[in-house]
Amino acid sequence: MTEIEKAYIAGIIDGEGSIMLQRFHTNQYPAPCVSIASTTIELLTWLKDTIGYGVIIKKKNYNPEKHKLSYSFVIKQNNAIKLLEDIYPYLIIESKRKRAEMIITQYKALTPRNGRYTDEQLAKKEMFYEEFINVK
Repeated sequence: MTEIEKAYIAGIIDGEGSIMLQRFHTNQYPAPCVSIASTTIELLTWLKDTIGYGVIIKKKNYNPEKHKLSYSFVIKQNNAIKLLEDIYPYLIIESKRKRAEMIITQYKALTPRNGRYTDEQLAKKEMFYEEFINVK
């Protein structure tokens, strides 16, 4: 990605995106996720092509007479961390900058590769989640 593309993507995430920790499997702890919702499939397709990873998901439309089709572009786990590292300098919204910074600087250090936590590691991870959730 060029620096201009990184800045543009950061702007999209500032406006329409979410930086979160999400549980992908019931037996796992929440992992980094970046999601962008839009009714414009062309934008999400451009994002996927430019970034090089992620999936576009069509959302269920319960009332097609009143609502346009809607989609989400979702990037998970290590790919989400990589994207956040790329766009971090260009994020403007303070809460999103703080969440991105927390994921970039703390998440991997708090997550053992084998998924087995000591009581101390688990306590630190739970404190991290609590702080992350309370970012405003």
